[in-house]
Amino acid sequence: MKTYIFFRTFFRCFFSLFYRWQVIGNEHIPKEGPVILCANHISNLDPPLLGAPLERQVHFMAKEELFRIPVLSYIITKFGAFPVRRGAGDRAAIRTTLRVLEDGRVLGIFPEGSRSKTGKLKKGQPGAAMFALKSGAQVVPVAIIGPYRLFRSIKIVYGKPLDLSRFKKEKPNSDTLRELTDFIMQEIQRLMDQHKS
Repeated sequence: MKTYIFFRTFFRCFFSLFYRWQVIGNEHIPKEGPVILCANHISNLDPPLLGAPLERQVHFMAKEELFRIPVLSYIITKFGAFPVRRGAGDRAAIRTTLRVLEDGRVLGIFPEGSRSKTGKLKKGQPGAAMFALKSGAQVVPVAIIGPYRLFRSIKIVYGKPLDLSRFKKEKPNSDTLRELTDFIMQEIQRLMDQHKS
């Protein structure tokens, strides 16, 4: 935990100094219990930007190739990342994700699955919805409003936890997952539109 706090402090200084970050709505993050932060994805810097403003540690899936780079692997592991094989049903990563939530921790996820080169929100993948319904975690939409330019402002906006009660009435199926995914993405888009410069 001490190493995580060190890296969190480092990234807070980094984003304050080089990107003049604006953090909005971090009081909306539940102080306990499982939480899934669902954010848009525009840069490799998104994971530390998502986690650094918060007092609770945020855990992330990261593509397994990053864990083959010695120094980077150490940093992202200490910052709460765990590997996932993209493009495959990685059962170990799914189990790790559900364990994070079962333990009442915070998961950061980018439902688009990959970075948006244009900055526009892409269609969401159903993973976040599946994890939310399986774990009962609260879902918080997050908007990252860039682009990342040195000494220019970047904004991160945490929305209020979403009301998922209407999605929990029936046993989850593909239609429910699609509907919930679309709902999450709409809320991310709403935050982006509401807070864009």
